[in-house]
Amino acid sequence: MNTAALPHRPTHTERPLTRLRQLAERATPHTLLALVNRLGIASIFWMSARTKVDGWFHIKDSTYVLFREEYHLPVIPPEWAAQMATASEHLFSILLVLGLFTRLSALALLGMTAVIEVFVYPDAWPTHLSWAGLLLYLVGRGGGALSLDRVLFNR
Repeated sequence: MNTAALPHRPTHTERPLTRLRQLAERATPHTLLALVNRLGIASIFWMSARTKVDGWFHIKDSTYVLFREEYHLPVIPPEWAAQMATASEHLFSILLVLGLFTRLSALALLGMTAVIEVFVYPDAWPTHLSWAGLLLYLVGRGGGALSLDRVLFNR
């Protein structure tokens, strides 16, 4: 008898684990994971952006001081870096919440995370790695069914 053609039957100990795995997969669909990742990472960058401004969008003097004295980014003047970072954190956070241009927004924030890790706070790699995990999922899988990307572009 050729046993290679027979399907694998789960053993007594495999059955509960198989059921648990199947339940976990059904309980965490891409749409849910994408929504949670979008809202989670957007909130981190949004809260950071809001510390850099007064009112709606007046960049604080202390933000410019921070970029001049602590962040020390190469090539980009501190004033430009402060403005670009503040605008980017606001814009890409909003886009992620809406699920609009999700992959592009996540990629932009992933780039910002890499710059922060390499040039600003290299010892904060555990935090940056957790941000990268959320962002990489969104770059790779997109915003999910509960996104404007799906509504506007059927993606």
